[in-house]
Amino acid sequence: MGGIGGSRLEIRFAKSEDAAWLVQYDKHISEEEMGHAILRNRVYIAEKDGRFVGWLRYNLFWDNIPFMNMLYVMEEYRGSGGGRKLVEFWESEMERQGYSKVMTSTQANEYAQHFYIRLGYEAMGGFLLGGEPYEMLFAKEIRHEGNG
Repeated sequence: MGGIGGSRLEIRFAKSEDAAWLVQYDKHISEEEMGHAILRNRVYIAEKDGRFVGWLRYNLFWDNIPFMNMLYVMEEYRGSGGGRKLVEFWESEMERQGYSKVMTSTQANEYAQHFYIRLGYEAMGGFLLGGEPYEMLFAKEIRHEGNG
C-alpha cells in the first residue's frame, strides 16, 4: 500500500488478540461477534509503524453481497488516505473472491456519504429506524471477469 506521512501503510487481517482493542472503539458489535468476524477474515487492520491507523469490518448483505459495516480511522490519521486505502483493499479482496458488487451505508447527517460517493459508490435508497437519522444505502459495482 502507499505511504502515509513518509512511511508505509500496511493492511492485514485482524487477529483474535485484536478483538478486545477493537470493541473499545467499535461500539456496534460485541466482543464475541467481533471474534467471529475475525475468524472469518472479515476485519482488516491498517497500521503504520506498528500503530493502528484504522480498520474495516464487513459482513454479507442478503448472504451474498459484501456489506461494509464499519470503517474507522483513528483521529490523528484522518484525511491521510488510510480510509480510502482500506476500502480499496477490501474491494480488491471482494473482487478476488468473485463478488461483483459491494455495499455500505451511512447516516444522512454524516460526512461519510461524500467520501463513499468520491470512491464511486451510488446512493440506492435508505430507511428510518427507531428515531435514528435517515440511513443511506450505497452500492458499487466491482469488476470481475466471468461473474456479473
